[in-house]
Amino acid sequence: MIAIVNLQDKMNQIDRPWSPVDIARVNDQVMRMALLEGAYHWHQHTNEDELFCVLKGEIVIQVKDQPEVHLREGEMAVIPKGVEHRPTSEGPSYILMFEPFALKSRGD
Repeated sequence: MIAIVNLQDKMNQIDRPWSPVDIARVNDQVMRMALLEGAYHWHQHTNEDELFCVLKGEIVIQVKDQPEVHLREGEMAVIPKGVEHRPTSEGPSYILMFEPFALKSRGD
């Protein structure tokens, strides 16, 4: 049976920041949702790109030796593999991340 996922319901179920939950898996990829608030730690993914899509709120992705990436609702950006980065959000923001299923969200 084909599952229907209500993203608003999923947002309502997330009770703490920086704890991604798997929403859907497609082949070797996964869509994860997370609540962002404050700053995450600096990290990188050696072998995988990471896509951030803002559902609600605004985030800033700080990138080592590059300009910051500012994303608002409905905007997305891809962080290439090997790029050290740190997502931040001044207030509560909900994002979708599209990444390989094996990716460690905390980084390498």
